[in-house]
Amino acid sequence: MSLYFFLIRNGRYSGGSDGMEFADQDAARVEMTQVCGDLVGSVCRNLKESADWNMELLDETKKPLFRVRLVAEALD
Repeated sequence: MSLYFFLIRNGRYSGGSDGMEFADQDAARVEMTQVCGDLVGSVCRNLKESADWNMELLDETKKPLFRVRLVAEALD
């Protein structure tokens, strides 16, 4: 089992999870995308123009492995 972390960034705010053990990177990624899916509705309802929200999967050395990103931008 390896240790992985989830990190959420929203503008100037950044917060991470305590480390969690998973069998491998794929198992950690699946869990992260499920958690992200649970959050995305709330995040989208509060996303301001020119906002950037992302959630990253980090390995035990805190190296980013995978990212889900939401960007709100005006196209005019």
